[in-house]
Order: sequence, then C-alpha cells, then structure tokens
Amino acid sequence: MAIPLLQYAPTCNNQRVADFETAPGDESPKIYTTDNLLSRTEMDDLINAAYRQIYFHAFAADREVALESQLRNGQITVRDFIRGLLLSNTFIQSFYNKNSNYRFVEHCVEKVLGRKVYSEREKIAWSAVVMTKGVKGFVDELLNSEEYIQNFGENTVPYQRRRVLPGRESGELPFNIKSPRYDAYYRAKVGFPQFVWQSSVRSYKPQDQKPKTGSPALFLDMARSINARGNMPQKISALNIDYEKAVPYRK
Repeated sequence: MAIPLLQYAPTCNNQRVADFETAPGDESPKIYTTDNLLSRTEMDDLINAAYRQIYFHAFAADREVALESQLRNGQITVRDFIRGLLLSNTFIQSFYNKNSNYRFVEHCVEKVLGRKVYSEREKIAWSAVVMTKGVKGFVDELLNSEEYIQNFGENTVPYQRRRVLPGRESGELPFNIKSPRYDAYYRAKVGFPQFVWQSSVRSYKPQDQKPKTGSPALFLDMARSINARGNMPQKISALNIDYEKAVPYRK
C-alpha cells in the first residue's frame, strides 16, 4: 500500500535565495533547453549535458540510442528523456543496486532537483516512496513535483542551482565530484580504492640517450647470460718444445 509523501521542512539552502547577479559570470550554470535550439550541434550538446547530469559520464555502451532518436525527432520532451535515463539499466545498476535507499535518494535529489537534500527527514520521506512505489514511482514523483516543474519544466536539462555562495572564495563542489557513485560499503566490497606500491624505483632516460638499433649495448644482457669461460693460459717453457717434431715435413 502506497503512503503519501511525508512532510519535511525545507531549509534555507543556497538555491532558495533570490539571484541578485546583474550579469552571468563563469560560475553561472549553463542552461540547456530545447526552447531555443537552432542546430544539430546544439542538440548534441543538450544530450551530452543530460548524460553528464544523470550518469556523470556515459560510455558508448551506456547511451540510450532510442531515447536520443525520439528526443531529436520531437517525440518526447527533455523531461521524458531524463525519466528514461533514470530508469535505464545503467542508472539502476550503477546507483540503485550499489547504494542504500537513503543514498539513492540523495543521488536522485541532487541530479533531478539540482540541490542537496534538506535534512534526514526528507531522505526518510523519499525513501518511504522508494520502498512503497519502487524506483519508477519514485522517479515519477520527483519529475512530477512542483519544484521540478517550476525550475526546469518540460524542456530544460536539470542543473545544480546556485552553486556559488556569496562571501566565499570558492563555491560548493559539483554534486558529481563530491558524491561518489558507490557507497562506502560497496566501494570496499568491489575492492577500491586500491593502493599500488612499487618495489623498484623506475628511472627515466631521455630518448636521445637510448641505444639505437644495432648498438652493441642492446646485446650486453645476452652476452652476460652466456657466461662463457676462456681457456686458461698454459705455462710451457721454450726449452721443452721439440722443434723437429713440431715442424711439418713430407714423407
């Protein structure tokens, strides 16, 4: 039985403060929307921005070719494209199966609503939706929420809202950098991060100092491996040599 979304109090996070910037700067997020697309290249940029927002990075095998085609032809909206990415096998395997419900909620709120979760109570509230309605019901709740419609609508790719805080030398890190894909439990389970220690110190030799093809230096190791031994010199006195027998003669 599905239960309604539990109530939680929103805190005054950065994205809820009005923007007083007179002109957009380098820190302002770049907005990708189909409202003003003029060329095929701009559509490619929009699709890549959606992959970065949801997947962080999409390999060739991770791309949803059918969804891309439908978006290019105007059969679906950007919001439908985002829904397809959130319900794809890549996202389910990489985020849902490798995290607890609470951590999965954090990922989705950051990627879909463009902000951090307000509190533990909000994580509990959305986790209850995941538990009762499943991943699809949870994704639909996020994309149909008033917050999402108000900020991104049907045609805009979600982005991290108001990342830079006034009065700080550097703003907040992007969600994709500060939020690892796997939870700590699964990172330890799959065996990373791994530290590689080298027992030998490697040295670098410039290219012009390396022996060329045919140089005897290339055969030193082979020559040393033969371990050849020469004949020891014989101590023979000249007085003991029979010159008559040593000189050949005809019979």
